[in-house]
Amino acid sequence: MTPFRSFLMGGFECADHVNRSGDRVNLLRTTQHDLRAEEDYTLLAGLSIYTVREGICWSAVETSPYVFDFSEVGARVLAAQRRGIQVIWDLCHFGYPDDLMPTHPRFVDRFVALCRAFAGFHRSLVTDTLFVVPINEISFLSWHSGDMRGTVPFATHAGWDIKWHLCRAAIAGIQALLETDPGCRILTVEPLIRVHPTEHSSPAHIANLNNDQFQAMDIIAGRMCPDLGGQERYLDILGFNYYYNGQWTDGVVPLPWPDTEARRVPLHQMLLHAHQRYHRPFFLSETGHFGDGRAAWLLEITEEIRLLRQHTDDCLGVCIYPVVDRPDWDNLTSYSNCGLYDLDERGNRIPHLPSLRAVEAMQQKLSTNHAY
Repeated sequence: MTPFRSFLMGGFECADHVNRSGDRVNLLRTTQHDLRAEEDYTLLAGLSIYTVREGICWSAVETSPYVFDFSEVGARVLAAQRRGIQVIWDLCHFGYPDDLMPTHPRFVDRFVALCRAFAGFHRSLVTDTLFVVPINEISFLSWHSGDMRGTVPFATHAGWDIKWHLCRAAIAGIQALLETDPGCRILTVEPLIRVHPTEHSSPAHIANLNNDQFQAMDIIAGRMCPDLGGQERYLDILGFNYYYNGQWTDGVVPLPWPDTEARRVPLHQMLLHAHQRYHRPFFLSETGHFGDGRAAWLLEITEEIRLLRQHTDDCLGVCIYPVVDRPDWDNLTSYSNCGLYDLDERGNRIPHLPSLRAVEAMQQKLSTNHAY
């Protein structure tokens, strides 16, 4: 029985990190989703989408160390309840409070406090099951911040160190969430990628690169770094994020999309490979495209999920991400035209009709009788 209200889901950008210019990003505010949540939920309900991914923005809700203000989040919790929307909450979506970074001595304690406070707050408002992504995309965040100087701590050659500390925090956070709300559901969300060899690549090197994408899940499960306290039961529901640039050659040259040369590994095969590794229920937790390719991408994803479901019943859904357009992290004046709805200068939602027609086709081809 699926725990989700709809197979198709929608995601709202909630990144709140410090970008390469040293400026704090808060895409909930930039896209006005913090103010327009009920309007956005109504739009999704009109598309028969009743499950969404959201974020609380840790950097905003922890007003001082160990002091939390969830009033804005609470407004979204109640708006979702009024509109019959089920929410998956990201607690850390790339951003931390200004005085923290993953290697800070108090990072784990502060994150555990966040988890306990939010779980208790959620239970005080609604009786719905709490769905939580403790730390979104640990693999990407550790690479972006620890190897590419993309955000705090703006490091190089430190990706593994950042990953270790983020996994340590995630495990402690999961323990705190389950202690505070034993009925909550934990979702571990990571990127899904494939590195392809060139004529000069070592097969062992390529195998290692492709295996590295699973390190965070393996640590949380206790398969790696068991001293951190990971357990298999912490892998409750798995999420895999997949975009057009998720396959590249050794040397980080992205494979083109559309795939005119048939070089890509089909998505359904990649998801099956991940499923065979963990044997857990899972969903495609983020996918989408931009510009004129949006609708074609969604239709390709639809076919891949249809093929996937011929092999397993454990795929619980597909999350279209984002629902509304958002700006580039490092240039907040440049929008990507990547949502089901574009934005005008006032933040109004402008329907992207080809994408909405693609959603209708997805609903028809992927419809399932949910037993929620």
